[in-house]
Amino acid sequence: MPSFLHGLRSTVHQKARKEGERCGEQYLEDGAFPPPRQMLEVPPGEVVLVHEVTDLQHERPAWRLYMVSDVMGGLYEALDWQNVFPIRDAYEAFCRESAWGALYFVVSPTGPVSAQRTALRLQTMLRFWDTLQSARYRFKTRDAVLTLEELIKASCDWAMDAWCPVADASVHMRLEMAANRMARATREDSIEAILRQMPRALNFARGLKHRDVVADPAFQRQRLTTLDPVSFEHVSGACTADLLEKLYEWDKQLQTQ
Repeated sequence: MPSFLHGLRSTVHQKARKEGERCGEQYLEDGAFPPPRQMLEVPPGEVVLVHEVTDLQHERPAWRLYMVSDVMGGLYEALDWQNVFPIRDAYEAFCRESAWGALYFVVSPTGPVSAQRTALRLQTMLRFWDTLQSARYRFKTRDAVLTLEELIKASCDWAMDAWCPVADASVHMRLEMAANRMARATREDSIEAILRQMPRALNFARGLKHRDVVADPAFQRQRLTTLDPVSFEHVSGACTADLLEKLYEWDKQLQTQ
């Protein structure tokens, strides 16, 4: 893992921002990103923090993977916040060539979570599976130290449920199958995956005025089929958070009709 992601929280913040600025300066020169200046080996069994809520001991050295977001913040600032979306995509593609970068964009996804983008993230991370298995992880539960399999179940269960609802297969196998199906998904394939995930999204929905209507699969299918290509791509991966956002949008539209 890059050395700028290890240390005290305040130190990692400073180093990560500087790394982002360095990346931005080179990107302006030649459209590429420099490799990290120093890589450190994560000893087997060491804990990597992949979500900010578990970072409770700021004054103790730790592996702080979630602070890749600070690198991206420094990058955007160095580029004056111009053309953020293509730069974000380019930096993600650069990071995915490493185990740490591939895991970050699976566990802490940013930007589009379309079926195609999610498939690419998962497939890339699976290439580093054996390497990533040696560490342990903290995700959203402060006291739990997770194996890689447990981390993926906690962060990507929505993808496996939507695209590979085979409960008795291994996490690796389900993830691989889900990624392959996403990669070649048609619009109808995505609709079917979304409909499988809608009950899960509804479990998180609060304050819906027309719950019975928006919970109807026929209504959901009709609304999904009328989405323009850009709007549909945004939800095509069947990510629970995106579907929840869509449910609230539909509920609000019904109130104005």
